Order: sequence, then C-alpha cells, then structure tokens
Amino acid sequence: MKLLLAGLVVFLVVETHAQWYRFPVEAAQGSRDMWRAYSDMREANWKNSDKYFHARGNQDAAARGAGSRWAAEVISNGREWAQGLGDSGRGREDSEADQVANRHGRDGGDLNIYRPKGLPEKY
Repeated sequence: MKLLLAGLVVFLVVETHAQWYRFPVEAAQGSRDMWRAYSDMREANWKNSDKYFHARGNQDAAARGAGSRWAAEVISNGREWAQGLGDSGRGREDSEADQVANRHGRDGGDLNIYRPKGLPEKY
C-alpha cells in the first residue's frame, strides 16, 4: 500500500511539473510558426525585413511553450549552419546578426526594433 501511495504521489508531482506529453505537440506548432514567418517573409518580399521575420518566427514559436521554443532554436541554428555550408553570399556577420534576432525573438523582445519602415501591417 505504501508503495502504491508513493507511486501515486510521484506521478502527480512529475505530471504537474513536467507535462512532457505536450512537448511534441508544441514542437510541431513551433515548426508551423517558423514556416509561417518564412512564408510571410517570402510573400512580403520587403527590403531589409529578414531580421524582423527571424525574430517574429522565433517569438511566435517560443510563446507556445518549451517544445516550440526548442523547435525554433533547432530550426534557426540548422538554417544558419546550412547557410554557412554553401555560398549564400551573406557572410558570417549576417549569420551572427540573424542569430541575435533569433534569440531576441525567443526571449520575447520588442519586434519593432527589427521592423523595416513601410512593411505592411499585415506582417
């Protein structure tokens, strides 16, 4: 009986704190948030808007929870890593600036510092 009671207490404590079952769902939702920001960036085709959309995608994803934040970080890091493999023409400084915008978004920073003038309110 004591073992059953101890198991029940451990289960309740772990369940209320970990909520591990949400992680994969949040990761999928975060991936969609990142894709939506990428799609919006391509649709807007607005000069100097890259950092804004980096920050926005990361912020939207991170707001959902730990799984989404993880997905945003993995996608952001993977993109910058892959971009460094080829000749994207952007260089190391641009990649580092992208990562700063990514972290700024994930940390819930103000997106307007990256928003270019004239970008339609739709975005």
